[in-house]
Amino acid sequence: MRILWWTLGIIGGLIVAAVVAIVIWSQVGVYQAEPEPLAAVKADDRIVITDDDAGILMQPAEGGSDVGLVFIPGAKVDAWAYASKLSGIVAEDNVTVVITKPWLNLAFFDLRPLGSFTALAPEIDTWMVGGHSLGGVRSCMLASQAQGLVLFGSYCSNDLSTWKDFPVLSIGGSLDALSTPEKIADNRHLLPADAEMAQIDGASHSSFGDYGLQDGDNTPTISDEDMIDQLTQLVRSFTPQLQ
Repeated sequence: MRILWWTLGIIGGLIVAAVVAIVIWSQVGVYQAEPEPLAAVKADDRIVITDDDAGILMQPAEGGSDVGLVFIPGAKVDAWAYASKLSGIVAEDNVTVVITKPWLNLAFFDLRPLGSFTALAPEIDTWMVGGHSLGGVRSCMLASQAQGLVLFGSYCSNDLSTWKDFPVLSIGGSLDALSTPEKIADNRHLLPADAEMAQIDGASHSSFGDYGLQDGDNTPTISDEDMIDQLTQLVRSFTPQLQ
């Protein structure tokens, strides 16, 4: 019995140590939002921003939005780092956006259903779910709770290939060194046959946000302004399929 309790104590100690290590790791080296793009979004009078514990709500100031996007950030990237790149979708396309704040800065640890985020804009009936990098992988797992899926420099790990009448848009970057064009192509079979596949020339992995160059990534050749424009245009052409 003494040996049993000793063994259980060791196992319990290892579990506690592992949990503490994960929590510490999740808080160290987080990519923070670059101040200038964020300041520009906050000063944009076409967008109303509400900061909530669950996420950042971005709404068109003139109202009238009937489509929403729940966007899940990449691993250890500040949610605010995506506000600028998604701003055109809100201001020009009249789409309500919720950028989630994943638990421990890691989407895989955030088990909340999509409704935890769509509740921030209950007037919206039609929702897309999407995300960047690891956030995109998580969004695939929540796809059944939405009317459409948008991947930003990401790909699915679960099989959605048999889904019918479910619109999917995958946006990659030609210079993405993490979710490379090859990796996206290799995982194409997990998406429905009619999924729309788009690639932005000159975009790297970190081009989908504003948090500096990510470790292991290529240097982008596309400007931030052009990146915003192309993301806005791609989502604009995609949203009518949700109706």
